[in-house]
Amino acid sequence: MASSLLPVRGDSSELLNTISNAPFGISCGLDCEVGSSSLQAQHNKRIISPNGDKSCEILRKIESSLPILFSTDYYMVPSLTDLIARELLDPGYCSRVPDFTVGRLGYGCVKFLGMTDVRWLDLDQIVKFHRHEIVVYEDVTAKPPVGQGLNKPAEVTLTLQIRLSDIHEGQLKDVAEKLRTSMERQGAHFISFNPTISEWKFSVCHFSRFGLSDDDEQDIIMDDVVAVEEPLEMNDGDNPETNEETQVELEHSGPLLHHSLPAHLGLDPVKMKEMRMLMFPVEEDEEVGSFNGPSLQKLSSSKERARNPLQSSAQKMSHRSSFPVARKTPLALLEYNPGSFNSTSPGTILMSQQNKGLPLKTIRGEGFKLDLKHQTPITGSHSRNIVDAGLFMGRSFRVGWGPNGVLVHCGAPVGCNGSQRLLSSVINVEKVAIDRVVRDENNNTKKDLVEFAFDSPLNLHKTINHETQEVEVGSFKLKLQKVLSNRLILSEICRSYIDIIEKQLEVPGLSSSACLVLMHQVMIWELIKVLFSERENSGQSKSVGDDNEEDMMHDMKEGSLEIDQESLLLVRRAEFSCWLQESVCHRVQEEVSSLNDSSYLEHIFLLLTGRQLDGAVEIAVSKGDVRLACLLSQAGGSTMNRADIARQLDLWRINGLDFKFIENERIRLYELLSGNVHDALNDVKIDWKRFLGLLMWYQLTPHTSLPILFQTYQHLLDDGRAPYPLPIYIDEGPVAEAIDFTGRHFDLSYYLMLLHANGEGEFGFLKTMFSAFSSTNDLLDYHMIWHQRAVLEAVDVFSSNDLQVLDMGFVSQLLCIGQCHWAIYVALHMPFRDDYPYLQATLIREILFQYCETWSSDESQHQFIENLDIPRSWLHEAMAVYFSYNGDLFKALEHYLECENWQKAHYIFITSVSHKLFLSANHSEIWRLATSMEDHKSEIENWDLGAGIYISFYLIRSSLQENNNTMSELDSLENKSSTCRDFLGHLNESVAVFADRLPIDARVAYSKMAEEISELLLSDISEGSTRDAQLSCFDTVFNAPVLEDLRSNHLQDAVSLFTLYLSEIAT
Repeated sequence: MASSLLPVRGDSSELLNTISNAPFGISCGLDCEVGSSSLQAQHNKRIISPNGDKSCEILRKIESSLPILFSTDYYMVPSLTDLIARELLDPGYCSRVPDFTVGRLGYGCVKFLGMTDVRWLDLDQIVKFHRHEIVVYEDVTAKPPVGQGLNKPAEVTLTLQIRLSDIHEGQLKDVAEKLRTSMERQGAHFISFNPTISEWKFSVCHFSRFGLSDDDEQDIIMDDVVAVEEPLEMNDGDNPETNEETQVELEHSGPLLHHSLPAHLGLDPVKMKEMRMLMFPVEEDEEVGSFNGPSLQKLSSSKERARNPLQSSAQKMSHRSSFPVARKTPLALLEYNPGSFNSTSPGTILMSQQNKGLPLKTIRGEGFKLDLKHQTPITGSHSRNIVDAGLFMGRSFRVGWGPNGVLVHCGAPVGCNGSQRLLSSVINVEKVAIDRVVRDENNNTKKDLVEFAFDSPLNLHKTINHETQEVEVGSFKLKLQKVLSNRLILSEICRSYIDIIEKQLEVPGLSSSACLVLMHQVMIWELIKVLFSERENSGQSKSVGDDNEEDMMHDMKEGSLEIDQESLLLVRRAEFSCWLQESVCHRVQEEVSSLNDSSYLEHIFLLLTGRQLDGAVEIAVSKGDVRLACLLSQAGGSTMNRADIARQLDLWRINGLDFKFIENERIRLYELLSGNVHDALNDVKIDWKRFLGLLMWYQLTPHTSLPILFQTYQHLLDDGRAPYPLPIYIDEGPVAEAIDFTGRHFDLSYYLMLLHANGEGEFGFLKTMFSAFSSTNDLLDYHMIWHQRAVLEAVDVFSSNDLQVLDMGFVSQLLCIGQCHWAIYVALHMPFRDDYPYLQATLIREILFQYCETWSSDESQHQFIENLDIPRSWLHEAMAVYFSYNGDLFKALEHYLECENWQKAHYIFITSVSHKLFLSANHSEIWRLATSMEDHKSEIENWDLGAGIYISFYLIRSSLQENNNTMSELDSLENKSSTCRDFLGHLNESVAVFADRLPIDARVAYSKMAEEISELLLSDISEGSTRDAQLSCFDTVFNAPVLEDLRSNHLQDAVSLFTLYLSEIAT
């Protein structure tokens, strides 16, 4: 059974014996190759010779269905040989393997409970063990539903590297309790911890990522080097490709490598060096030696002695998806651990991958000086990323992103060379301009912009009806919120948002690009109102415009007639027509203003692109072109008029009319009036909105519905016959910076049109629709599209729980300007997902911890957060950590008591607070603090040696002072002596247990307590007591932790008493 726990080796005798003994009646004959894919991990082919094609086909079928496991330090139970043998004996066995186990040497194993279908599983990609961590289905897109594949209940065993020699029994219990707590927070069930073999077992119901976080590892005494050394020793011993000389060479460099940075980080220095050579091959010769290992030239020149380790590593990399390293990489938002909730530390929600590929403008910083004068905006180019220092330097440098967009990085973009290449020890500190939306053209922050961009819209959002969903987070409950509304009041909601934006436009000092974006937001809210609002069936519609549809709307309002559904579609079409006219009006006027007076026909054409019929007719009449004016007055009306004009143009062409005698602009007008939009736009470029308007007004019939209009435009766009619906900041620039637009995003208004045309069907553009690319040149600005998403979901236009990028982007903006309470408000509106049950809780706790100074010092923010029903324990715990970090341990203790973290409160009380209060004679405060924890002493480690000592001291002192009036059990001197002896013993034991954690002042306080108890005990020696009892009291005080001179005084008194006792005996 022991052999099955190791990977399959290169020797194929076991496999050959297994197959040859299988009872399916085959003998040597035709060669059939087995294991060309799944057994290639052993770098050997197993060749057997079954008799006949049928047997060969059976083996091929079995081999093709075997699980794949190439990694040499991984194993599975049953092994490949056992699976083949049992599948031959029992066909279908691989579809129902009991208690299937996958493990990694030196790291742990996982046993999948019950029957498991292991066919066609790529275990290299599915199961990954890291230092104190297991990941199953790291790619969430490939994870099957719970109960299928390997996403099922399992028992996990992880190997922990703990220096047993440095840990006493009490600390081992503490380690086990911390492991239990960590598992409960992650949704797993703790089973056991065996310190003898350093194994930690727990069970899970489904899989994602389970293990210890960095904070947990800091709390538990871990060995950073042993974690890698042990697996390496096992692997090196079994590697058939490394000869003895190579092993001697690597062993010779071992002691040097163990003092290098990779070894300190818990990584394999040799493999890290090989990876460095592979990933940074250019101009790295001088830097390769930085790991104190053998040089590349030395390894390359020893082919006659050993195979180049670099070549071996390269081959292994081609077959493996991960290296057996202990380093942890940051998680993207959608790789967030769905089954963990850590109540002792904030979560690890990182910046989303929306803008992952966007570069930063780098400016060299001065060492580690935090200079935040430089504002580094995100640009639109997707090349040359900058790696933050926390990611590049790993656990030795735990800084990457700081508060409010501060980025600490190594300076050089990935892939740069030449003068731009910098050493990793050079650190740059910059600030990413996340708050550009609240800055004017002079880059100054304006309070009015903060009010109109964030506070006012969120206050409006808060006034809309909400529904709450209560979710359990450990022992706490969190009330998630969602906006609810209906389409009948959508117009009022949109109007309210428009009023706020219009006030923002009145703020002086706005840049031209900011004004452009704000005006676009106004039009977006108008479009939402047009496309998705509904009205009562009583003819209460607004009269706008002057075409036939709008006249019909006016007539229906005049008569207060009931509007049927068909008429409502026409009313919506008319409203959209007015919106389109208003959207393009300014562009038409800009182009008209650049024309001269002689080109009146071109002037008329431009007015028609914006459906400004009155102006076009007036110009034609003023120029004496009455016939053209008559045609213009009927533009976009009856299809018969269009057909007549088109027929006339065709007759001219049939009859060979020389069009040279007619102005080109006049022909263009006739083509447009006939509905031939593409010929009318020959050699003329217009924006996409006016093109859409031309389709609506002049080509399609007046009764064409909006969905058909949008679909027609989309077909023309797909065929390349329509202008691209560019985002507003590109279409109507200029913008502050050039944007490398790749054509993957439409303007937000066009997405709304597609959403309307889609009806109730599934809409696949939500992520790109609600990205910053679709509405603003500030690619980190999510403040208004978050509101637009919320309102559209509130009126049931669509529903999605997959827009965390939008939510996290808006949260980042709010935190950057210090609006922590609104950030938590936004987090509560993130949709709940069963596969990420603790996402909101982790995010909220992270905000509370990281920005504690901001919200705790602002009473309005503090009260707002409490009104959101955020658990008060979370607030107190965050403030406890904050005050503890800043050295105010008295306040930290109070907050730990409020959040009922009794263990940490007790630790601070004993090591930092109690002795100060005692030496300042503030005994009532000590009593209050100690008794507040007494009811929970069962949850506190070493209670009797900590706060319990102070309670015992005050009780004993009171008893001795009041001469046995309060404690009847101390009525005799023997009982008093025994009680004091126990107390003094606890003092000595407390000093031994807490050791260096007790400061000098605490030992002084202990000494004073011992001194006072000793004096009270000795002062109570009466003539009526026996000499033995009196001597017993001196024996008790001799063990007290008091000063030596006081101990000497007691000794002299004891000698005097003993002398008196001897004299009494003599007489």
